[in-house]
Amino acid sequence: MEFALAALLAISAVWFTLQPILHPAAAAARPEHSGGDGEDQEEDMSPRAVALRALKEIEFDRATGKLSDTDYEALKRQYTGLALQALRDAGSGMRDTTTTRPAAHPVSPISHPACPTHGIRPEPGAEFCSECGRRLGDAPGYCAHCGTELARDARYCNACGARVAA
Repeated sequence: MEFALAALLAISAVWFTLQPILHPAAAAARPEHSGGDGEDQEEDMSPRAVALRALKEIEFDRATGKLSDTDYEALKRQYTGLALQALRDAGSGMRDTTTTRPAAHPVSPISHPACPTHGIRPEPGAEFCSECGRRLGDAPGYCAHCGTELARDARYCNACGARVAA
């Protein structure tokens, strides 16, 4: 029984391996992942995509030393112009002239607390003002004398009575 199963497995492996040779028309009709030359058959050939790929290529060629600085500048200027023109052409077809409303800006997921004196701080998630050192938002304050957490607008520590700095 085991011998028969092993022989069947070997025969099916040989058949699977020789099938493209014995039936070349069936193998040619079967779709492959990509062409034999490494190109993607569904590659975007729009003017925008071509110009952007060309810009990437000249950047790579310059980085590897295949392109001189003067040639790089000339090619970059040429393909940047083509890419911008393609983007303008694509954008003009997408515009709707009947409704012109300003785009709404999404709310930032990063909190930027505000100092009462200096306004919104540029540092994301800041707990203290970078200019005056004042606590921002819900930042906990601690007594410098005993280390107890302070109330939001406390002027004195509830635990030890020490005066709280601004």
